[in-house]
Amino acid sequence: MVTTLRRYLIAGLLVWLPLGVTVLVVKVLVDLMDRTLLLLPPDYRPDALLGFHVPGLGVVLSVVVVLSTGMLVANLLGRRLVGLWESLLSRIPLVRSVYTGAKQVAETLFAGDGQSFRRVLLVEYPRKGIWSIAFQTGAGTEETSTRTGQDLVTVFVPTTPNPTSGFIIFVPRAEVQFLDMSVDDALKLIISLGVVKPGSRRPSPDKATA
Repeated sequence: MVTTLRRYLIAGLLVWLPLGVTVLVVKVLVDLMDRTLLLLPPDYRPDALLGFHVPGLGVVLSVVVVLSTGMLVANLLGRRLVGLWESLLSRIPLVRSVYTGAKQVAETLFAGDGQSFRRVLLVEYPRKGIWSIAFQTGAGTEETSTRTGQDLVTVFVPTTPNPTSGFIIFVPRAEVQFLDMSVDDALKLIISLGVVKPGSRRPSPDKATA
């Protein structure tokens, strides 16, 4: 009886837990983008015009703003305006550092020919004999390669279950194992604490109770 109830409980959790996490994440993102409606004058906001709140309209506005911005900066006039804006930000000490760093990260991540987060690696970290999943974020800096006399790879070792935090390390290219695993599969492996293997499907309730 207890074993049967336990199997049913785990089977239910396997359905509702992923669904609940997905709904929570989507809700946070939608609520965040809904705040873009605050850019509109109060009298022209959908809540005021319709008389009630419609969730998700901020997503539409966000997409429109991003596309419009892209169309604007794609021409000569837009690039000049962005140049003036960046010149202004570069005069503010703290803002300059944050903006420049964020822009460089964005340009690196969205570059079509970039190496950032395109390859999954296996590196010996935190010590020899212990292997960790990592992502290649680029080549080593000129100074680090010169001082060590080795061809280094810049590697990001994520923490689990939150892969947005981790450690940046420089590893000799000869000591890096390049995996065929996709980035998506590697992230699933990290977030699931190693439970979800690459190519594996959701475990059945019977296997979960083993």
